[in-house]
Amino acid sequence: MNLPAEIDPLWMENLTFDELTVGQCARLVRTVTLADIQAFAAVSGDLNPTHLNPAYADATLFNGVVAHGMLGAALISALFGTQFPGPGTVYLGQELRFIRPVRIGDTLTVLATVAARDEQQKHVVMDCLVSNQHGQAVLEGQARLLAPATKVRVPRVDAPRIQLFDPEARFNALLDKVQGLPIVRCAVVHPVDAGSLAGAMDAASHGLIQPVLIGPEGRIRRTAEEAGISLHGAAIIAVEHSHAAAEMAADLAARREVEVLMKGSLHTDELLKALLAQPLLRTGRRLSHVFRFDVPLYPKPLLITDAAINIRPTLAEKADIIQNAIDFAQVLGTQQPRVAILSAVETVTASIPSTLDAAALCKMAERGQITGGLLDGPLAFDNAISMDAARIKGIASQVAGQADILAVPDLESGNMVAKQLEYLAGASGSGLVLGARVPIALTSRADGPQARVASAVLAVLAAAHERKKQADNAWKQG
Repeated sequence: MNLPAEIDPLWMENLTFDELTVGQCARLVRTVTLADIQAFAAVSGDLNPTHLNPAYADATLFNGVVAHGMLGAALISALFGTQFPGPGTVYLGQELRFIRPVRIGDTLTVLATVAARDEQQKHVVMDCLVSNQHGQAVLEGQARLLAPATKVRVPRVDAPRIQLFDPEARFNALLDKVQGLPIVRCAVVHPVDAGSLAGAMDAASHGLIQPVLIGPEGRIRRTAEEAGISLHGAAIIAVEHSHAAAEMAADLAARREVEVLMKGSLHTDELLKALLAQPLLRTGRRLSHVFRFDVPLYPKPLLITDAAINIRPTLAEKADIIQNAIDFAQVLGTQQPRVAILSAVETVTASIPSTLDAAALCKMAERGQITGGLLDGPLAFDNAISMDAARIKGIASQVAGQADILAVPDLESGNMVAKQLEYLAGASGSGLVLGARVPIALTSRADGPQARVASAVLAVLAAAHERKKQADNAWKQG
């Protein structure tokens, strides 16, 4: 039994039929990870809960998650196609016997041994054995191959990069943040389209809000009936049009009869105008919007502000926008968020006003005019989120490459960044308006129900923080 020489990391070289002898063998070693199982499920479409659902798998005879049986078979195929015999091999058939389950963390050794040669057809029979780190067989069988007739030496290519992103797991992690918090009474403003109405009722079904639907009652009920949406548990306050709905919602919030507002089918400025007309809802700080994104290629949630309300904010308004975002990042659990103030370049340049604002904002933070976060800017987008880009450009910063918040120069650029993350990068987003006495769950009309529920989660967290702050103030005064 002889093994081939050490594998060349740069080249693949095959063994021809004439070079193969009975008893000759080769090995491949691979440790199975959860990512391997998830990637195999994604490629194959085999979503058997035995492989993906720990709660379900724990109740099976395997007592836990196991790898797909064909994952082991794929490793046998990898050995044949890349090493033994290598490029030019044609797989003709495979018999398999599955002996033991493969679990996360198992190290598998794939052993292929030449059992027979057919000189006439140039076929080779391979005995195949896959064993775990304990030396126990997990898979065995025989393969029949058409071995290469000619010698081939080709460069090795890097495997395609697979980035696993589980939006459902990220969504559930966000939901976990509100576990134990009380349900909040939420005014849903003019929910006369299926998307906003479904989002509100889905948030209610998750135990987040008690919805108060404000709008034309006939249209709301007709929308629910046509879309198959249950209104169970929802109160309805009938008003004639969207202006009246916005005013009623702001009035309820001012009287503290609701803790959260949720935008329905009306323009954002219509809702905010009604909100600002209520002095009791003002805080003295500029209203601003913050997106929260789970981005597949970024290791942590990313906040983007302001991409929905302030069109061309002044320096003072940018300070409020950033302070709102810092305060909210702390509510989400990031005690000292890193704020990247974006521009087109990372140097202060007189011809690009946003770089001057960025430098001024950093100085304001140094002087205590913006508190609670680490600020740096101007930073280009790549420097803000990529450590490699920051290193290549020689940027020494506590923020570059690891930003928690991206503060954009204006609404146009922010809106483009947010939509590109969602539609090109596959990010899952949610949004909230900050700076008033009550948070406003604010999403796009194109957002699906899960984005609306996620926005409700953000609003519930902000409302709980506001409730605690008011209680603390009352205690101090009392």
